Amino acid sequence: MVIQRWQSLLLLVAAIMMGCFTFCSLGQVQTERFTFDFTCIGFSYVGEATDGAPSGMYLSTWYAFALSLTTAILLVIDIFLFKNLEIQKRVCMVCLLMVIASAATVGSLGCCVIYGGSISWSSLALSPVLAAISVILAYSCMQRDHRKLKAVDRIR
Repeated sequence: MVIQRWQSLLLLVAAIMMGCFTFCSLGQVQTERFTFDFTCIGFSYVGEATDGAPSGMYLSTWYAFALSLTTAILLVIDIFLFKNLEIQKRVCMVCLLMVIASAATVGSLGCCVIYGGSISWSSLALSPVLAAISVILAYSCMQRDHRKLKAVDRIR
């Protein structure tokens, strides 16, 4: 019996979304004096320092970076766990929780860290939502495959 492996494709889409979320710019934070670029790595000053203004990293958020990178790596590992469907389903649920935790962490950082700053979010800030939807769909495909395998075993 051939089982369609749509969950591998959906998990790959989720891993790509979390990879983009990890390494790309998520938005700009504008304060009265400075503009900051916001990524999972941290807040950095935008532009070149010409008149003695500060440059480089303003605030490092390594924990958000580590969480989102670990989620992307775990999603890639989950693709290759297709031989043991039970473990793949468990890892998929852990990945879903990690995607939600990563989105909540970065969302709270963007809204609350720099006082008096207004943030303009990039469209990549929605990538955890797409990753979560992909993981949920992958889990439902795994459930469907599990039901098919149980039905075939019952017939034999």
